[in-house]
Amino acid sequence: MAISIEEALQHIYNNTTTKSTKILAIEEALNYVLNQDIIATHNLPPYDNSAMDGYAVKLCDENKCVKVTHTIFAGDDSKEKLECGYAIKIMTGAKIPDGCECIVPIENTKEHNDGVILPDDLANARHIRLCGEDIQSGDKILTKGQKLHAHHITLLASQGISHVKVYKQPKVAIFASGNELKMHFESVEEYQLYNTNSPTFFARAQELDCEVEFIGTAHDSLEDIHEHIKSALDADLIITSGGVSVGDADFTKEAFGAFGYEILFDKIEIKPGKPTTFGKIGDTCVLNLPGNPLAAALNFELFGRTIILALSGDEEKYINSIEAKMDGDYKLKSGRRTLVPGFFNGSSFKPHQKFAPGMISPLSSSNSYIIIDETCGFVENGSSVKIISTRFDFNSKEQTNLISCS
Repeated sequence: MAISIEEALQHIYNNTTTKSTKILAIEEALNYVLNQDIIATHNLPPYDNSAMDGYAVKLCDENKCVKVTHTIFAGDDSKEKLECGYAIKIMTGAKIPDGCECIVPIENTKEHNDGVILPDDLANARHIRLCGEDIQSGDKILTKGQKLHAHHITLLASQGISHVKVYKQPKVAIFASGNELKMHFESVEEYQLYNTNSPTFFARAQELDCEVEFIGTAHDSLEDIHEHIKSALDADLIITSGGVSVGDADFTKEAFGAFGYEILFDKIEIKPGKPTTFGKIGDTCVLNLPGNPLAAALNFELFGRTIILALSGDEEKYINSIEAKMDGDYKLKSGRRTLVPGFFNGSSFKPHQKFAPGMISPLSSSNSYIIIDETCGFVENGSSVKIISTRFDFNSKEQTNLISCS
């Protein structure tokens, strides 16, 4: 019996476990997920320092001419103590001297003899970066489950951290089945097709920061599919396309059964992609997607992406949506939840005008999709819809409703 999208997603969350860990240098840790909290061991800034090129002064010298004795540069370990009637020229980032109460930018002073005239509006701590005002020792600066981006590497470097503990990236194995399929580097006869699904899954899994292997294209026979399955069993996730419907040559589910395949669902109330199947062989997840390219790609975005997020250890493992306005009226046949590809321009969503399960061109011109509720046969121009991006990650720590017009 077919299950709902929500039930299918829950089966995935309940039956997918995160990867084990490894230690990486921070230069190699980009896009990995942390498996540890990071606690600051250094204040940032580590000392009071100047935010401007200017003069270190005391408030008592407001509107006075003060004598300039020398200059402190960034990196100098100055031991000077500032006294009233004097100023010390100081460069941005330099440690302020003892006794300094304010920094006056160079452009706010006037040179006079061997000193400078200060303005009449001095204020305590102005243009001084105070020790620990950004980060204090003992602060938790990164959390287990965070995916590391470039500016997280900045934080790690600021604390002198050279290595971090991260989750291993999911290993994904991909193969297709079908006598009619040929790879893009092979010649095709007039009765054959290029295999577009495997390159699509390969590229998307790479974009989702997986280690990916292409096992090949299996012929429509149990023996050949068995060989491909054996080659893929060391992966965390096996993704196949084709051979999961009810045709005479659809052997995929039967072939997996010989390896103890536990099917957790094999039909979803969704259009396109009803025969999408998910299960496990031991600890290896298996996602069998339809052979039709658009149906396979859209269901990968919803279910394959969810499996990868669950494997990754990312605390934001739930796909999230963005509220947008519908660009134009849209009619569809009600009765089953429908995946509709289209283009999101930052404020509105325009459905692709012409698409079908076997097409591929809508994929390249779409950057998102919506899931329309089974009760809805018409979406009015300007109405609110929930778009799900296929071009960037917009995920959540909490599960949210992804269905439009429900």
